Amino acid sequence: MLEYLEIGDLVLENGTLIRNVRIAYNVYGNIDNAEKIIWICHALTANSDAETWWPEMIGKDEIFNTDKHAIICANVLGSCYGTTFECEEEKPLITVRDMVSAHQKLADSLKISSIDFLLGGSLGGMQCLEWSIINPDFIKNLFVIATNCKHSSWGIAFNEAQRMALELGEKGLDAARAIAMLSYRNYKTYEYSQVDDINAADDFSAASYQRYQGEKLRKRFTPSAYYSLSKSMDSNNVGRNRGSLEKALSKITAKTLVIGIDSDILFPVNEQQYIAKNMENAVYEQIKSKYGHDGFLLETDKIKTLLKKHFDFL
Repeated sequence: MLEYLEIGDLVLENGTLIRNVRIAYNVYGNIDNAEKIIWICHALTANSDAETWWPEMIGKDEIFNTDKHAIICANVLGSCYGTTFECEEEKPLITVRDMVSAHQKLADSLKISSIDFLLGGSLGGMQCLEWSIINPDFIKNLFVIATNCKHSSWGIAFNEAQRMALELGEKGLDAARAIAMLSYRNYKTYEYSQVDDINAADDFSAASYQRYQGEKLRKRFTPSAYYSLSKSMDSNNVGRNRGSLEKALSKITAKTLVIGIDSDILFPVNEQQYIAKNMENAVYEQIKSKYGHDGFLLETDKIKTLLKKHFDFL
């Protein structure tokens, strides 16, 4: 059920004051009676209703069991799904660190003393790593997938190309999403899923698929939110003002599972291997998928198998 909570004012990492922050969030299960508190951090264009975009993971008979656990997901700052604030600057830079500051204020307001299991993929995984560094004693167990601890030049280039499309006008969001889909999937994914008749000379399946994905996002998202969140993703760097990436990752004390996806071209597996290598209590696993980066949303059976292998309370 979607709920809203006022968490007051928040000072961003760059010093900008944003006032009257209202967080949109969902809770599945009962916080007061839960065996475990599970917190899911969502990705770029997702929302706090995690049950809709991860339906095979959350429910009475699923690995995140709503009869036993309380599962929380909060809409991030900068999104267009209910989280709002007032600010004199038209488009303040919201970093991943700022998103986590808002999450912490929400958790405090909900009187949550610790999170038993924090997890997320892509931009969600970035939030999880930041939170575990900022407040390591607060996070007991951690799971991140298809993410990194510092956004790559490759990822930033993809995001800038999308922002350039957004700046072109009305249908810029369609073009931006089409660009993004190329990074979320890969060569083999399109060869597998977008098949044409051997005699086709136009109206190709892959072309209509790109247009469909752009139009689909335009119906549910806003260009300003897309622009803001892509900048947030670019800001991801856990080593900023902490000496180095290695020093920052070493602060994480939670028992951690890091998963890479073999076909992910946006967040290649060396990024997840690096995360696990530089943490004291982390294990790296890799899954095989034809879906590229989107495998973190689609390969739920493989993900559940690895979660059960490493966390006996699930």
